[in-house]
Amino acid sequence: MKKLQILGTGCAKCTKLAETAEQAAKSLGLDYQLEKVTDINAIMNFGVMMTPALVVDGVVKVVGKVPSLDEVKKLLA
Repeated sequence: MKKLQILGTGCAKCTKLAETAEQAAKSLGLDYQLEKVTDINAIMNFGVMMTPALVVDGVVKVVGKVPSLDEVKKLLA
């Protein structure tokens, strides 16, 4: 099971990234768990200074932008 984490305070970009990540995981048929991390200290523990950010299985993959659906699929595959 892939663990997807969206790091962000709940802004529009954070919400969009969560939707895109979920759509990508479903289209790839992945078994996944999506978690939204909104606590600033928890976000900083990942070394992230800009949100939104996408973390896949504990590894930060995207910071400060919302990638396209195809880009997210490549990151998850």
